[in-house]
Amino acid sequence: MASSIFLSPKPRIIISRTDNIGDVILTLPLTGLIKQKYPNATLIFIGKKYIRPIIESCEHIDKFIDWDDVSALPYEDQLLVFKNLDAEVIIHVFPNPEIASLAYKARIPDRIGTSHRSYHWLSCNKLVNFTRKKSDLHEAQLNVKLAEPLGIKDIPTLEELKGLYGFTRIPKWTGADLIDKNRFNLILHPKSRGSAREWEWKNWNELASILPKEKFKLFVTGTETEGVEIRKNLLEQHPDITDLTGKLDLSQLIAFISKADGLVACSTGPLHIAAALSKRAIGLYPSIRPMHPGRWAPIGEKAAYLALEKDCTDCKKKNYCTCINSLKAEQVKALLNNE
Repeated sequence: MASSIFLSPKPRIIISRTDNIGDVILTLPLTGLIKQKYPNATLIFIGKKYIRPIIESCEHIDKFIDWDDVSALPYEDQLLVFKNLDAEVIIHVFPNPEIASLAYKARIPDRIGTSHRSYHWLSCNKLVNFTRKKSDLHEAQLNVKLAEPLGIKDIPTLEELKGLYGFTRIPKWTGADLIDKNRFNLILHPKSRGSAREWEWKNWNELASILPKEKFKLFVTGTETEGVEIRKNLLEQHPDITDLTGKLDLSQLIAFISKADGLVACSTGPLHIAAALSKRAIGLYPSIRPMHPGRWAPIGEKAAYLALEKDCTDCKKKNYCTCINSLKAEQVKALLNNE
């Protein structure tokens, strides 16, 4: 167990997580817990450029540092950025050797990281011993374990985590008024940019076919590149679905999800955004560890997921997943009807 840190009355704490949307969303409850314990703290988040809208939507975080911009600077200027943050603590939620080294060289007094990264033994002075890969805890709970040296030793339940996002500073929707107040406005997000196992097209088409049009208005989201595949495999059969692929940056995606009633997706960032916004977020998951819902399920007041109840490794080295494609459109419909 890492020893506890003694902080000043108004500490400046850095959270470093330079990976993707879903990972970052599931780090927000950690920021809520820190603000509960240290309400006068200034929280600084280091992340990729494109996740800025996520951070700016979180009431717990006071400052965003764009790692893409900082990493492009000459090394001495990078070091100056870290020194000027005047932080007492940095928590390496997502291990990054360059950031770990900069925090050490900038003499940030307390540097927290997992003991399972060899470079942390040189760059961090507060090591927390746990492994994510084999843990039965959810990703959001694993993030909280890194706050142990801050005196946050109790791991919240998933129910407790629901109220900790602070996802309240939602961007204004600037697009056309697409929402039908007389129907359930449902977003389909079929693709994952290769980050997750995906439901095959026949399932998405069946879902679009069995949802009654008088009750549901359907939208589809994704990147412009994904849109080419979506238009060919889904929209040709269902031209009544409103196509938003390639039309929304992350800020406007957050805004539109906040206006909609629900979202169906595999294990992707938009699913976790919908969950954080207390929308009906339905996730489609494989059974394989560590991709299973035990680790990555959406957490929210109206969030739910589907997965086969089995321990499976069949598709570990394949892109096609029999387990996720065994999930039925009727099961998704049933969850939507139970909203």
